[in-house]
Amino acid sequence: MISDLISMNGYGAYVWSAFAFTLISFSSLYFIIKLQLKKEQKRFEENFSALTEEKYNVAISQEIYKEILKNSSAKI
Repeated sequence: MISDLISMNGYGAYVWSAFAFTLISFSSLYFIIKLQLKKEQKRFEENFSALTEEKYNVAISQEIYKEILKNSSAKI
């Protein structure tokens, strides 16, 4: 029974290799995007914390920065 599932009437090598390729591709894509997001968040926080007081007050009054900072460790 399990050998039938693995062999799939002779198509098992193609099916399982395609499944493995897809799983590896999606996993690597997920981790690459996750690393890039962390890098960009760190870069944003560094740039945001380096603002002068006047620019900081203007930035936190803007709606887009409120959304970004809501999920970040930078202080509002």
